[in-house]
Formats: sequence, C-alpha cells, structure tokens
Amino acid sequence: MLAFLRMLLGCFVAALVIVGAAAGVVYWADHDVNDPGPLQAAETVVIPPHIGIAGIAELLEQDGVIRHKLTFKAAAEIAGRGGSLKAGEYEFSAGVSAADAIEIIASGKTVKHRLTIPEGLTSPEIVALIRAAPALTGDIASVPPEGALLPETYIYSRDDTRESIVARMQQAMQEALADAWAQRRNDLPLASPDEAVTLASLIEKEASRNEERAHIAAVFLNRLRLGMKLQSDPTVRFVLGGNGTTKFDGPLTRAEIEVNSPYNTYAAKGLPPGPICNPGKAALLDAVRPEQSDDLYFVADGAGGHVFAKTLAEHNRNVATYLHGPAAAEAEPLPANPPPAPVKQTAGAQPHCRAAPGHPCVVR
Repeated sequence: MLAFLRMLLGCFVAALVIVGAAAGVVYWADHDVNDPGPLQAAETVVIPPHIGIAGIAELLEQDGVIRHKLTFKAAAEIAGRGGSLKAGEYEFSAGVSAADAIEIIASGKTVKHRLTIPEGLTSPEIVALIRAAPALTGDIASVPPEGALLPETYIYSRDDTRESIVARMQQAMQEALADAWAQRRNDLPLASPDEAVTLASLIEKEASRNEERAHIAAVFLNRLRLGMKLQSDPTVRFVLGGNGTTKFDGPLTRAEIEVNSPYNTYAAKGLPPGPICNPGKAALLDAVRPEQSDDLYFVADGAGGHVFAKTLAEHNRNVATYLHGPAAAEAEPLPANPPPAPVKQTAGAQPHCRAAPGHPCVVR
C-alpha cells in the first residue's frame, strides 16, 4: 500500500513538473511572439513568392526581424495566418514584435515607391528616369511620342514593370487632356486636343513662373489668330537637340534660328507638327483657358520672369532694356487680310524681333 501511494505521489509530482514546464514554454513563447523584437532600426525585407511560412520565418530570423523562427511559424499557424502571408517588399519598424510582423505580411501592405516626373521633360528624358527608378522590372520597348506622358508623381510597388508605368502615364495624359479640352474657351484658334497639347508644350517650355503660363498662352493664341509666326526659342532647341533626343542649351545664333524644320516656329507659321515636350495639367488648362490679353510679345526679364508688350516698338524697348542692347529685327508683315482678332494692331507692317548671333531675342 505504501509503495502504491509513493507511486501516485511520484506521478503527481511528475505531472506538476510537466504542467509547469508546459506553462513555462507557453509563457516564454507568448512573450517571444508579442514582446518587442530584436530590430534596432527599421528594416526592409523582400519576401520572394512561393517560399511558404517556413521560408518566411527563416528569412525573418536571418534578417534579425524575429528571434526564433519556430515560435513565429507556430504563432502564424495558430492565428490562422499560415496560408495568408504574401510575397512582397515589407518595412518593419524597430522593435516590431513577431505578432505584428505576421499581421504586416498578411495585410499585403508592401512598401510603396514614388517616381516624380517634372513637367516639361521630353519623352526620352522621362524614359531615362523610369529606367533608373529602383525596384522596377523589365525595359521599355519604345520611347512614346512627345506629349503622350503626363508628368506627375506615380506610386508603385517592387517588381512592377516599367512598361506598366509608361502605360499609366499615357492613360493619365489622355484623361488630363480630355478634361482640359472639355473646359476650353469657344474662341480658341485650336482645332483639336492634339493642337492643345502641342501649344501646352510650348507654354511649358517658355514659362519659368507658374503665374505667367496663362499670359504666355494668350500671346501665342493672339499670334495664331493673326497668322503671325510664334517664334518660340524652345522649338528651335528641340530641333537642334535631335527632336528631343538630346538636350540643347545655350544662346541661339542666327544660323541656328534659321534651321530648316517644320518644328522651327521662326521659319514655319502656326503650331509645330506636334508637342516638343510633355506638359503638365496646369499648362494643358492654360492652353485652352488663357488669360485675357492683347499682348503679342514677351522677353525674359533676367530674373526668371518675362516682360510683355502689345506692340513691336514697346517690345524692342524691352529687349534693349532687359537684353542690354537692341536685338536685330527683321520685318515680317502681317497678312494683307488678317483674320479678325481681339487685339489692337498698328498700321502698316509689323516686324518681328529676330536674334543676333550669340544674342537671342527670347520672344518674339
């Protein structure tokens, strides 16, 4: 009898030890999963697809996000998250717990990258930025035409394709142009949305200050109504840069201004055959909703803005003042019967300011 009691007591003690040990393990595992983890600073981890929960736990342990892969795996399975952990790029904050790491990965809230495209870049320049952007995959098969891409900030995830970014930019431009065209004034000398984006590209290249875009638009539209050449320096630089394939800076000489190209608005009347860059939403709207103005000329003021004028005589005075000397002028008479226009005209011929070698007439 005594031996039996001793056996029962031994079993009871053993059970207590086992229960205590199990409780200790559970207590330790709970703290291991829910207490702050070992990360000393924020860390970004890329979880490849198809590696399973064991592979994810192994990766997080190796990268120091969690302490023990076994408790992470057990906690995920107990929480019913074992099959919902998603591949992708995730950012874990310093001290993130294993439990929080599980929720982050299960949520699929991957790191978002930002690509900002400034207004007024050519399509080759934009393609170069997309190709240099981190975390994108693939290449771009062909450079889109000028005016087809909307400058904007685009959000993307790791392993998105570069072609998908181009497609989004093209769609955004189509939507922005349609929206602007729907808001156009009914007295514009523009026949189509294509002409609007072409004009917007000239405005984007000419305007250094946002508040001047609508005024520059008015000047160009006034000149279009009168059949006057636009005489926009950026169109010449576009030609000299291989129609946007390279960047051409610096003063323009007389020979350069006379370059033979339908894009050269010193030589050809009307708008160029197409855009010379990719304008932003504001320039699109200014092209179709310009400021009310009779001005026909503007010249850079040397401080980032422009000085505007209604007459050639006034413009030549501005050129002399702001370009420090009279620029050579070459007469270009108005058409014998110009179309009606909401601008005041002086009698007789109106010559246009033309550039002297090494001393450009900034506008025209």
